[in-house]
Amino acid sequence: MKLVRYGPAGREKPGLIDTDGQLRDLSRKVKDIDGTMLAPAELAKLRKLDPKKLPPVKGKQRLGACVATPSKFVAIGLNFIDHAKESGNPIPEYPVVFFKAPSCIVGANDDTVVPRDSTKLDWEVELGVVIGRTARYVDKKDGLRYVAGYCVINDVSEREFQLKRSASQWSKGKGCDTFGPIGPWLVTSDEIKDPQNLDMWLDVNGERRQTGNTRTMIFGVAELVADVSKYMTLLPGDVITTGTPPGVAMGMKPEPKWLKPGDVVTLGIKGLGAQRQKVVPFKARR
Repeated sequence: MKLVRYGPAGREKPGLIDTDGQLRDLSRKVKDIDGTMLAPAELAKLRKLDPKKLPPVKGKQRLGACVATPSKFVAIGLNFIDHAKESGNPIPEYPVVFFKAPSCIVGANDDTVVPRDSTKLDWEVELGVVIGRTARYVDKKDGLRYVAGYCVINDVSEREFQLKRSASQWSKGKGCDTFGPIGPWLVTSDEIKDPQNLDMWLDVNGERRQTGNTRTMIFGVAELVADVSKYMTLLPGDVITTGTPPGVAMGMKPEPKWLKPGDVVTLGIKGLGAQRQKVVPFKARR
């Protein structure tokens, strides 16, 4: 299933995309696409539905983040060998874990707002993992059993904030508003046979910047779920974003080409859909 949340920001409704690409309304069946609804038993109920009998949604709709209100937005750093090298970092012995603020989460095609005082705005196409069962001290061999589904994430990053203003903690450069586009939809795990063989790409203004595949991840999805669950309880609806392949602005030679207002970033992962964000300047709220 391809599960979505559609409508104005803050008032999204649950839906699904049928096999013909038609958006269908799920609001009479579930309240939202959240941790409660992502439990295995609840997903099993949804799979029994005939999508053609669900009300079609007419017109072009904004797609919000494909999962509502995760308690945690966990991120994994330096998880692709080539990206670690382009960043000038050693290959990590254990997964590098940091957090993106849940308040940074937006829809897949919402604008990216340049933070005040930003000078080094960057992109990162990543595979998102959404948890479906409470995970605590999970064995690696069982890691995938705790995954409800997968999605595309752009781990938008401000490198000046991340590396200079944060010391060894990266969250200042990772959690700014709009830095967490998630979606366009959540593809349930039964439709992804091998999360370690998914092609990934990202363009800036139509120019290819990143090309990769999840098979070059240092730590695979199952191992990440197991590792993170040793240090914190993962709850249904929690999101793990699993690292990026090479090609980020920070690694460009001789000079990085940082994002600026007016730029358009498009990105996607095979089988999981695509995103599009326009970079817009910061405007103070009145």
